[in-house]
Amino acid sequence: MDARSFKDTIYNEFARIGKVLSSPKRLELLDLLSQSPKSVEGLSKETKMSMANTSKHLQALLDARLVSYKKEKNYVIYQLANPEVTDLLFSLKSIAEAQMADVNLLRESFIKRGEDLETLELEDWVERKKEESHILIDVRPKAEYLSGHLDGAISIPMEELNDYIRNLPKDKKVIAYCRGPYCVYATEAVEYLKAEGFDAARLEAGIHEWNQYKEHHTH
Repeated sequence: MDARSFKDTIYNEFARIGKVLSSPKRLELLDLLSQSPKSVEGLSKETKMSMANTSKHLQALLDARLVSYKKEKNYVIYQLANPEVTDLLFSLKSIAEAQMADVNLLRESFIKRGEDLETLELEDWVERKKEESHILIDVRPKAEYLSGHLDGAISIPMEELNDYIRNLPKDKKVIAYCRGPYCVYATEAVEYLKAEGFDAARLEAGIHEWNQYKEHHTH
């Protein structure tokens, strides 16, 4: 093999990853799997895709070795092949935020609701983390909470919020978070809590942002 053949071959291998990431639905599947392992049925429901389509996209991710799977009883459970796939997703989002103004405009209007909702940055929460003036709720599905969550968070999945609301203290600020800056669950939770008379705010972070923060501040 000469130098040109080597370069052609190696860049072709790199491009395989790029090709498989060119699908919005495959990026969404990876994002969901970065929260916790999930069944094909669960991923199909989350992404509003048919089982056949979901399986097809998962097969493409499997071929590129970005995911792996195991069988549990009658279910096939998918997970990220390694933690570096999460880093890849982070990098993609960071570049999109830096280079494409529409990304931030969309998030401002849809997730942050402009100025209508109070949004806390991760650093703001860290400063008040040990105070007892607030409670932190994780509104993701229970399995994702069990897979990893922010320190001191209480698990109240979005679909159970109505049942739990009478147990929440009205004399404390309720801070809600979900899967990160692009997840709408926390926005919906805060809107609902505010309508019910709670002092509520959305945390602009999820488990990956928290892990990254800890990594940068413990060295």
